[in-house]
Order: sequence, then C-alpha cells, then structure tokens
Amino acid sequence: MLRLRDNVSIAESEDNVVLLDERAGEYFQLNPSGALALRTLLDGGTPDQAVRALTEQFDVDGERAGKDVMALVADLRAAGLVIS
Repeated sequence: MLRLRDNVSIAESEDNVVLLDERAGEYFQLNPSGALALRTLLDGGTPDQAVRALTEQFDVDGERAGKDVMALVADLRAAGLVIS
C-alpha cells in the first residue's frame, strides 16, 4: 500500500493534487490523471486499479496507463514523497 511520508502535505482540488515536501519546501503538482492515480493508490488501490481508473476516466489505453502509473510511483519515490 502506498502512503505519503510524514513530512508531506497534500492539497486537493477537484482535478489536481499538489504535494508539499515540508523538509525541502518544494511543491509537486500532479495533473488530473496523476491526481486520479495517486488518489486511487493512497486509498489502498493497487496499480492495476489505478490503471483501470485512468482508462475509464481518460482516453488512454491500458498499456500507456500502466506505464504512466509505474512512472508516477517511481518519480514520487525518487522524490522521497511516498513509501510503500
């Protein structure tokens, strides 16, 4: 299960998500598809469920959505924003 690190705050609007790394004072903005994938994962969903949510909400095929979800998770981990 994916979760935010203790020092990361989240601000959500209807379509977007902004993450604040309070340690570094850096903001990370996610577009609507990234926001949907992150919300799905933070709510306990699997990567496959995030892919399904993306393909249902946006005009994207499963292969592309799968790559995008994996890239998002890798980027968030590399930035130190999330842990499993």
